[in-house]
Amino acid sequence: MKEYLLGLDAGNTVIKAVIFDRAGNEIAAAAEEGHSRMPSPGHVERGLDELWTNARQVIRACIEKAKIRPEEIAAIGCAGHGNGLYALDRNGAPLLGIQSIDTRATGLVEQWALEGVGERTQPIARQRPWPSQTPTLLAWLKRYKPEQFNRIGTVFFSKDFIVNRLTGERVSEVSDMSGAGLLDLATRRYDQALMEAYGLSDCMDLLPPLIESADIAGTVTEEVAAQTGLAAGTPVVGGLFDVVASALGSGVTRTGSASIIAGTWSINQVIIDGPDLDGPVFMSSTFDRSRYMAMENSATSAANLEWLVKEFFEGEHAEGVSPFDAACALAGAVEPTADDPLYHPYLYGAQQDGHARAGFYGIAGWHTKGHLVRALLEGVAFGHRAHIETIRKAGAVFNEAVLSGGGSRSLIWPRSLPMCLAFPSPSLARARPVRWGRRLRPEPASVSSRILVRVRRPWCRPSGIIVLTSCLRRIMPGATLSITTSPRRWRRCGGV
Repeated sequence: MKEYLLGLDAGNTVIKAVIFDRAGNEIAAAAEEGHSRMPSPGHVERGLDELWTNARQVIRACIEKAKIRPEEIAAIGCAGHGNGLYALDRNGAPLLGIQSIDTRATGLVEQWALEGVGERTQPIARQRPWPSQTPTLLAWLKRYKPEQFNRIGTVFFSKDFIVNRLTGERVSEVSDMSGAGLLDLATRRYDQALMEAYGLSDCMDLLPPLIESADIAGTVTEEVAAQTGLAAGTPVVGGLFDVVASALGSGVTRTGSASIIAGTWSINQVIIDGPDLDGPVFMSSTFDRSRYMAMENSATSAANLEWLVKEFFEGEHAEGVSPFDAACALAGAVEPTADDPLYHPYLYGAQQDGHARAGFYGIAGWHTKGHLVRALLEGVAFGHRAHIETIRKAGAVFNEAVLSGGGSRSLIWPRSLPMCLAFPSPSLARARPVRWGRRLRPEPASVSSRILVRVRRPWCRPSGIIVLTSCLRRIMPGATLSITTSPRRWRRCGGV
């Protein structure tokens, strides 16, 4: 019996490979960081040849670490970041990789808003155009880069490109296509009227055959087997939009359960039985063969901390200490006061405003680097809260959420997010630092602890129990991690 499963995750920055046994235990993992290029302001692209090279490397490294025979791998599944635009040319060769933090189409979105394009797409796709959305980027290329547009033979997504390289098949699946606003969400099929609304009525042939996420897309080719160490003929499934995969991997499977992902994007989502809530949300996608995921998302989460650490902390911390931990420790040592700085997390624009920019506000001469890091962490948390409030206004009811993504490994976010999100009292909020697809179980006490924290907030009744699972790493002896925030700061942040 084939005992193992291989999962791949093609994110905006890193591609990862993980091998699990059938009980869900992680056997081995490998990761490789890629490089983005920004040829013009607002343009964020990646080389597809590098992405595939990195994929081959992490697959081989993962198999070697696992010390298993490739024939023991029963199947392969791939997740990847949604939207952006990944394209093959008409001969099936890699052509273009636009990432989901690209804002080049901001002007086109503004023009479409005046023309009422969103009023035509919303009833069909349950989504309005936005700058990094796949059909919006395709329409931008058609209008402003016609030579490049005319070379396109297939439009799909980051994980679809990996599936294509593994199997040779030109295919995509419903979770990514629906999340990109390219499907009639109710029928889960391509729609000619929808494409016409985007000005892409002549592009139906660029969309690949559509399958469900768990359907087999193809099998590993002999050539790829030689390059990666996989066994030829291993089945590869359609895969998942990565935010849906993250929810599933962190145990969010019940209708009404919510998933919050602090990654490059701020992802805030809840499982619903039908394609609609009472009001509109930013995006909806399929979750499984019958249910859906309502989402409020923007590129306003952990990418902000990555930028700050890269620009101001790398090389300025003790040996053996992560620069992310060093930054968070400085923030945790700050005693909060009413005049602390505020931060707007719009490094890559806001959800509906590609011109929005990040900024620190209210800086005084006595504020330190720690104050700025704390302001950034709080600003990101408030960004998540704004999205959660939109979902609630649309009619979603939930009192619990699971936190995942890179931000869940922070020293502070797992503690501060439940407060910033203002879960009703009493409430149960679970913050879990989990890897995509990792089996959820208590970690050894030496690594992390499951702790109960009773938080008393002066602006509401004494809260209920907030269950947090977080890595307890002491890198600043004696420092107290502060998680205090208040409605006043929330109002100030929104009013800057």
